[in-house]
Amino acid sequence: MSTEPEPAEDAVDAEPGTPDAAAEDGAPEREGAQEAASAEGEGAQAESGQLSETEAELLAQRLERERIERRKAERQGPIESGAKLSGKAAELLAAVRAVESGEKPARTVFSEPDRAPRRPAPEPVRRPQPVSAEAAGPPAAPPAEAVRAVRAVLAEGGAPEALAPQVAAVLGEGAEEMLRADPWQLLRVTGVRPEQADGFARALLGPECGPDDERRGRAVTVWLLEQAALAGHTALEMPALTAALAQRGVPDADSAVQNALAEGEALVFQDALDEPGTQPAETAEEDADRPVRVLVGLERYALAEESLADGLARLVNSVPKQDGSGADWERAAAAAEGSAGELIRAVASHGLVLHTGGDASLAEPAALLRAAHGLGLRAWAAAHGPIGRDRFAALLCRPEPAGGPAAASVATVAGLLSGAEGPGRDADGSLDLDLLVVLDAPQLDVEAAALVTESLPDGARLVLAGDPNVLWSVGPGRVFADLLAARICPQVASRRPDPGPLGELVSGIGVGELNQVEAPGKEIVIVPVRDAGEAVHRTVQLVADSVPRAIGVPAEETQVITPGHGGAAGTRALNAALKERLNPGPGRFGGFDPGDRIVYSPAPGRALPGRVVRADAEGLHLSCAGEAVVVPKERVESCVRHGWALTAHQAVGGRWPAVVVVLPGDAAQVLSRPWVYTAFGRAERHLSVVHGVEQALPRAVSEVPAKPRTTRLPVLLAPQVPAAG
Repeated sequence: MSTEPEPAEDAVDAEPGTPDAAAEDGAPEREGAQEAASAEGEGAQAESGQLSETEAELLAQRLERERIERRKAERQGPIESGAKLSGKAAELLAAVRAVESGEKPARTVFSEPDRAPRRPAPEPVRRPQPVSAEAAGPPAAPPAEAVRAVRAVLAEGGAPEALAPQVAAVLGEGAEEMLRADPWQLLRVTGVRPEQADGFARALLGPECGPDDERRGRAVTVWLLEQAALAGHTALEMPALTAALAQRGVPDADSAVQNALAEGEALVFQDALDEPGTQPAETAEEDADRPVRVLVGLERYALAEESLADGLARLVNSVPKQDGSGADWERAAAAAEGSAGELIRAVASHGLVLHTGGDASLAEPAALLRAAHGLGLRAWAAAHGPIGRDRFAALLCRPEPAGGPAAASVATVAGLLSGAEGPGRDADGSLDLDLLVVLDAPQLDVEAAALVTESLPDGARLVLAGDPNVLWSVGPGRVFADLLAARICPQVASRRPDPGPLGELVSGIGVGELNQVEAPGKEIVIVPVRDAGEAVHRTVQLVADSVPRAIGVPAEETQVITPGHGGAAGTRALNAALKERLNPGPGRFGGFDPGDRIVYSPAPGRALPGRVVRADAEGLHLSCAGEAVVVPKERVESCVRHGWALTAHQAVGGRWPAVVVVLPGDAAQVLSRPWVYTAFGRAERHLSVVHGVEQALPRAVSEVPAKPRTTRLPVLLAPQVPAAG
């Protein structure tokens, strides 16, 4: 018996050299990947013709990528004199030309105009109406005739006909002819595996089908790169890719990769490797002798990583806008406590600053945001999810019970990028702000991070704040960790420890030690169990009875966290048992009843805890972080789960008064130090550990760090930004 890890956590634990092995671990149902594809492919549309947050986010991402590509094309073209200047430099050039041409006298051209008063930071947009998750807009549903044609081809090849709508949507116009010409195109559909595509190809092609088919090698190459992205890699080293192709029965792995490159389905990179203790090459001859690593990756992640490097270099190399005098910034820093003052001083003179620390360290970005508003900056903070957003907004209110502008300037990253939250964008398409603090920065993948940096106007400041010990992002990349290692900008480490026995326990886990901690107030309780069945029984007992009675935390404020969705003590089994005890019902609405705790996934990598309100002809009505959401009936199965029990990745960014972490015996293989740190760190007042893994828990904490991810960001940054020493 083995715990079935969710795809996101399986991706985190994947080995960099064996992408296919990582995919195998989470392969039995590939449920999470199918949910991600469904959410990403369907989008959402609000009632009365308004875009939902999810669809608006997808639209904003597409527009932003187009803007990035235009900027890259402009850099490669000829530069007209003065064409790339902006701001004061452009104004000065225009003034000089006006004087030279005699159009204006010098005394009038260079006179200082009256300054316009700074506009205050706008209030965030609040939308009281329900947001519909109904599929609409791009990508549009495929035509019925196309679906029927694809269904006929699938039936002929022995593939499930239920895949027809998804295949038609993924392959687009001419999907039927494309499948007949190249049956392995079926691998482009999420959840389809090479052996399944091979069977489909044999049924369609007959004797012509063989393992050495060029079409098969090309398709399997792309599939392996997609699996690597699910495992967190933005690219794969060539030896790892060819070895994985050989494991998949591709006779000539090198030719398969070359064919994929020739067709433009993948890109190849040669990144120079600097040996320890060597200096950067100064001549072409020296550069030619340097060792290189050859990487292969998908274009979307290559573009995102290159755009991210460009955006970060622009922030590091530019001079921030002079909002407030140096004396004003110094007074604000002196008024703050400890490392909060260091953070304010670093932000005063740098475009990019990293801030690290645990949950208690959030007080320092809060102090920075209040100081920035006091200096007249348009400052905003963005958290990974609505729970983190609301907690940070409440933290900002503490010195100001009435709230104030700082408390109103908090959004989610997704809402900020889509325009559903935040200050909106200016005429140039940049975010209308001077300072952005991104909380939960380890959760930024390369695509989201690229959109954030490219969306910042010239002269803006960016602070990335987070706990480097938590699980990394669901999407590919390790942006925060790469930046910490690159040391290209100031790094401020918080000296504010998390308080109490829970803070002591989690701090020890962060350095690889599982310490015995005195907990006189029953802050930490260990509940040993023999098997998964007993683990489920004791978990229900803790949530429904023991924790409310002994700790005073009601069941609705207690969160269960377990390593995976499947298995005898995964989220499915635990949620079924908890529903039966806490909110029994027939599950008339797709398995849900009013009052059920749920987690709604509107897009890949996003999990919004909430509750079921009701169901009607429109769909399932939810309340998520105070916002009404309507999920159409056809999307409920793929986007909504019960939420009494979550995985650690779903719980990242959230905190609950009480947490019950369930570790059945079959969870030992998926435990790591970041997983334990993340799960244990979600508790504010009380932590119960249902413990069935024996010595696997201390061994995971001391010996199993985060699995490495292959990324190109450090190499891309090196020639653009010098290390900060």
